[in-house]
Amino acid sequence: MRSPRPTKSGFIAIVGRPNVGKSTLLNALVGAKLAIVTPKPQTTRNRILGILTRGNLQAVFLDTPGIHRARGGINRRMVHTALATISQADIIMHIVEVGTPLDDIEELIAKEIGKIKTPCFLVINKIDLIRDKRRILPEIERIRKIGNFAEVVPISALKEDGLDVLIELTGKYLPKGPHYYPPDAYTDLPERFIAAEMIREQVLLNTHQEIPYATAVTIEEFKEGADITRIRARVHVETESQKGILIGAGGSMMKKIGSGARNNIEKMVGQKVFLEIYVDVIPNWRRDEAALDKLGYNQE
Repeated sequence: MRSPRPTKSGFIAIVGRPNVGKSTLLNALVGAKLAIVTPKPQTTRNRILGILTRGNLQAVFLDTPGIHRARGGINRRMVHTALATISQADIIMHIVEVGTPLDDIEELIAKEIGKIKTPCFLVINKIDLIRDKRRILPEIERIRKIGNFAEVVPISALKEDGLDVLIELTGKYLPKGPHYYPPDAYTDLPERFIAAEMIREQVLLNTHQEIPYATAVTIEEFKEGADITRIRARVHVETESQKGILIGAGGSMMKKIGSGARNNIEKMVGQKVFLEIYVDVIPNWRRDEAALDKLGYNQE
């Protein structure tokens, strides 16, 4: 009998500037909605772990907040989380959007990656936006100049194009070792965390200007019964005027946010959800170190 192939496992950091499709890629790779996705930059605030087990391979992907020039508060913590994840990974995937300018942010990311001896893939996302496929190779050559890469992989995370190649290359570079998680696991995140993120996603999708960025969500109660899951959540904003906008006339905005979030949470838990959402004010929480700790934005 042929001996079984040795198992391989490891951690892959997904890094890049805001809005290049990191969270869409994570969700596509693991086949589940773990990271929320919106058109607004800096949607991801925490490190999100997703697990892909395929045969002898277990790849643990770490989606990170977008790297940008942060001046303090929550933005500084988000960038710290992303950079700390780079140092812990077995593979780094530097995600860039096709057509991206090679500016100081991309150079900053490439410089940080260059400080460690870890294989780095340049993953060029959103190639579905290029109608003339003859432009892809010149675009790859243009972008790859920002750093030294073990592999360059063009993909469309949204269309799930090129992901099999990406997974195959991941298996090539990951070290031999035992699997860290059961074969049916797809994350280590508790459902209450994902539920909070699904509520915040609806805030991001339905509000504008400063409201999305001044909002945090915590779960006060999460009880799964035989037929229904009961959730009590609290949305935190910084000012009374933001609270009024978020609630809306006659509670209209909060009803819209709650309805969208409840539908997504029901898909996750597989049963009906009774969702209560309250809104309160924590002045300047984004710049208050104690408040950031309390709301779960700890530096990893």
